[in-house]
Amino acid sequence: MLPSFLIVLISLLACSLTPQQEEKVSNKLPDQPHLLVLGVAQDAGYPQAGCQKDCCQKVWEGVVAPKQVSCLALVDPTQNRAWLFDATPGFREQLHQLEIRGLELAGIFLTHAHIGHYTGLMQLGHEAMGAQGVPVYVMPRMKTYLENDGPWGQLVNYKNIVLQPLVADSTIHLPGNFSVTPFLVPHRDEYSETVGYRIEGPDKKALFIPDIDKWERWNRDITAEIQQVDYAFLDATFYADGEIPGRAMHEIPHPFIEESMARFEELSAEDKEKVHFIHFNHTNPVLRKDTEAYQIVLKKGYHVAEEGMSFLVTK
Repeated sequence: MLPSFLIVLISLLACSLTPQQEEKVSNKLPDQPHLLVLGVAQDAGYPQAGCQKDCCQKVWEGVVAPKQVSCLALVDPTQNRAWLFDATPGFREQLHQLEIRGLELAGIFLTHAHIGHYTGLMQLGHEAMGAQGVPVYVMPRMKTYLENDGPWGQLVNYKNIVLQPLVADSTIHLPGNFSVTPFLVPHRDEYSETVGYRIEGPDKKALFIPDIDKWERWNRDITAEIQQVDYAFLDATFYADGEIPGRAMHEIPHPFIEESMARFEELSAEDKEKVHFIHFNHTNPVLRKDTEAYQIVLKKGYHVAEEGMSFLVTK
């Protein structure tokens, strides 16, 4: 007979995912085109450097698994290739997840120049992979930044990467009947503009907005955008105001999950089902399934993105 603590643990794990989520995190990935979640944490990862608080302590102790930084892959198994959305500090491990599936890196789409979204490019460089000609899709300010600031300019000069210019609201067509459209979102734009992406497969569409200041500061209606796609991976850096004691959270504006759920309240159950919150700060309680916050998100009809989830973009 199993020890009682193991029975409890197994029961908790079995109850922590809905049937749909269990399917999405299956070890066997689809043999059809799909999106693959390769990371869910905020730029600094989980646990975060220097954090010895309860939110990170169990990870340091090896009780809870660490989380990679927010990243999606658009996977085309028919041609054994994939495109990454953002080059994170965990690029090495995330690339490995593609490689063990027999997938080649076809290109990288960058959202902006904050550390969790582009610094993984260093792994392509002279001191690391020495890659050649990796297409990196960038907006105009991001292009200028990578060309003119070190060490990124070396990647361009050595042709480790080849910058592919993007224009807001202009669609890029990829081989295999895929398309990607960048759109500007308000965010701290010290070095580059910030974009989200509309990712389209042969039959299904997704939004990827890992960073935005507040939904009301955007010139688009996020609820209408959700209604027009099949999946929406949305900025959920913080769960609620006051999450970081002693820090004025207006200095680091993001839509709190509580705010997003209130804004999305009028959506249908079907549309709420599309929402997968992503990009969690180490303080965000939804990172831990045993929290009330995690259960509230699920009970309200939304999802918490998890590494390994896959989403078909074809029927």
